[in-house]
Amino acid sequence: MSEHIIVERRGAVQLIRMNRPDKKNAITSAMYASMTKALVDGDADDEVRAHLILGVPGIFSAGNDVADFMAVAMGDDGPLDAFGFLIALARLQKPLVSGVDGIAVGIGTTINLHCDLTFATPRTEFRTPFVDLGLVPEAGSSLIAPMVLGRQNAFALLALGEGLSAEKAKAAGLIYDVVPEEELEATAFAAAERIAQKPPQALKIARDLILGDREVLVARIREEGEHFRERLKSDEARNAFMAFMSRKKG
Repeated sequence: MSEHIIVERRGAVQLIRMNRPDKKNAITSAMYASMTKALVDGDADDEVRAHLILGVPGIFSAGNDVADFMAVAMGDDGPLDAFGFLIALARLQKPLVSGVDGIAVGIGTTINLHCDLTFATPRTEFRTPFVDLGLVPEAGSSLIAPMVLGRQNAFALLALGEGLSAEKAKAAGLIYDVVPEEELEATAFAAAERIAQKPPQALKIARDLILGDREVLVARIREEGEHFRERLKSDEARNAFMAFMSRKKG
């Protein structure tokens, strides 16, 4: 398990916090594995009624750790724990709330497409530079984003790499509300706690009706994953990762 993922219980709410601020919460394979275990274990625990995912002040997540991407690009055929996490998100049986402050890049954006409620702060920007890195959308975002945002907004976000401010994200339907930075965690937790107090079976049925057939989403995540892995080994992606790593060292 990863030391950079903190899991705690607050009443009936399971809180999952990404805590790697020195790397802008870039998510490693170990972090994905820890979050997957937390989600699966929480879903199986009758005492847990809702999940809450947070980052740290000013940083939700800068996306996948590029070093992990680089390893695959250079020939490592090991499993990508990110995809296990994405499948767990798609099949999650209990409501998921997120609180997003500041940096929200790549998976730091698309994870919120799986949330039942997302709160963000005014300084938050959502951005998915997949194509700029020679990659393709992930997390089922190619299916969910057009339904939520509309085709053109989805194209701007996922293909053009345009950022969305918190206010624009709210107007587009990507998030539920924008709150001050100092109120984010309390607001997100209060929402999760309110959800946790609802009659669980009625809530589950309501949520299932809203979400529809999630195996369609799982199939899209797998399809995206096949393209994603192929693209990781492409010259376009390799060159983009090398340029990125060079800029970091510069």
